[in-house]
Amino acid sequence: MKNLKYIICAFACVLLISAESFAGNTDRAGEAGAYQLLMNPWARSSGLHGMNSASIKGIEAMRVNVGGLAYLDQTQVIVARSIWWQGSDISVTSAGFAQKIGDSGGVLGISLMSTGVGEIDVTTTDNPEGTGATFRPTYFNMGIAYSREFSNAIRGGVTVRIINESIADVTASGIAVDAGILYTAGDNDEARFGIALRNVGTPMTYEGDGLSFSGNAPDGDYNITINSRAAKFELPSLLNIGVAYDFLLGESNKITLMGNFISNSFTKDVLGAGIEFSLLDRFMLRAGYRYEANVFDDFEEQGRTNIHTGLSGGFSIDLPVSEDGPRFGIDYSYRTTNPYNGTHTLGVKLDL
Repeated sequence: MKNLKYIICAFACVLLISAESFAGNTDRAGEAGAYQLLMNPWARSSGLHGMNSASIKGIEAMRVNVGGLAYLDQTQVIVARSIWWQGSDISVTSAGFAQKIGDSGGVLGISLMSTGVGEIDVTTTDNPEGTGATFRPTYFNMGIAYSREFSNAIRGGVTVRIINESIADVTASGIAVDAGILYTAGDNDEARFGIALRNVGTPMTYEGDGLSFSGNAPDGDYNITINSRAAKFELPSLLNIGVAYDFLLGESNKITLMGNFISNSFTKDVLGAGIEFSLLDRFMLRAGYRYEANVFDDFEEQGRTNIHTGLSGGFSIDLPVSEDGPRFGIDYSYRTTNPYNGTHTLGVKLDL
């Protein structure tokens, strides 16, 4: 009960911080780019809408709080596929690999994420209805992370992420850095606190032949190639603060309650909570909710700026392939949206 008091106090601090700055930096809304960095492609953590920054473990921690990567004590492989805003033709494919390094308490991980938005018709001023050609925008990022256990209570890590966005003749690249720390307390590490700083990196600029056009020379009657300069844009950096507490129900069952606050640099701040029930460490049910200002408004009222409306849920089945051998897991999550028909994510996990 003593640790529960600590976690309640920590959650109260999160609420106080959020109350002071919950409006977010709306004056800068829309000024950042690379918003793919705010998309969660993994099934377990997205079932909680990312509200598990204090309790997340394994490869998925690279997207929420990289300190949780240090919990791995073996090799882990994950593959996931998301139907993003079903009906919008957007899909997200992700894969990750992590390996514990010797007895140092360190874990090295790598993650890949690719977002596709389908085919778009090529149009020109002479052919506004389309030329018959199409192009496919691509959004890709790769993260390399190192996380380690500094003591029985403290774990921390860093992720370096390479970002690329492109169409046929225009591209932009950049580098982002994430850092996160997890602190645990209690006889069974049931009380947890996490903080992570994400998407801090270099400004990005679009470049390529698509920004060039043929125009008249100012000093003669002939054409020259003119290059347009694209403005730089910042990355959508954020600060993630979370708390969690495990209510143990015997040796292998537990209920985990979570609270989380996200302070965004270029959009509204987010406050949320989640709950997860684990049965025998094999079957898990979870649900989450994230709130931001105007989340209940309609787009027509120009209040809500996020298609996701807050609710999320999911389940996991995690079974051993053999006694004391590899474990195979299947994860699913659903996030409500308006418009469209929700975001579905299916993942497969293997612990070796």
